[in-house]
Amino acid sequence: MRDYTKIEAWRLADDLTVAVYEGTRSFPKEEIYGLASQLRRASYSVPANIVEGALRESKKDYLHFLYIALGSLSETQYFIHLAHRLGYLSPEKADALRQQTKVTFACLHGLIQAVEKEAGGLSKLVATATSLIVIGLVRWSGGQLSVVS
Repeated sequence: MRDYTKIEAWRLADDLTVAVYEGTRSFPKEEIYGLASQLRRASYSVPANIVEGALRESKKDYLHFLYIALGSLSETQYFIHLAHRLGYLSPEKADALRQQTKVTFACLHGLIQAVEKEAGGLSKLVATATSLIVIGLVRWSGGQLSVVS
């Protein structure tokens, strides 16, 4: 079992989530259950999946959740882009959030590479395939699918 509070990628993702919540407070009321909700959900999914993966016994399972976190971070990046295009985020706030996602992405990518190296090539292939299947199912179900441990 790993102490997730010592994982730099988790710290960065946690900070990003707080910044996203602060940035979405001023979104229009009609976006409370729309873009604001989707952006928040995508952002908090990143640190939540890092936590869940950190508590898994095998490196294969750990990688699986790290890949899900990476997918959620990519969604967060897109929703920031969309919110800016729609005028819900100022250029300055959007740039700050984009920068935070880039730093978080780089750190999470480095963590994945380190765990993959420790786990070996086969675990990477299995983790990637299962993560893509889960992400596809979540998208197919309209985000209503939940992962149960």
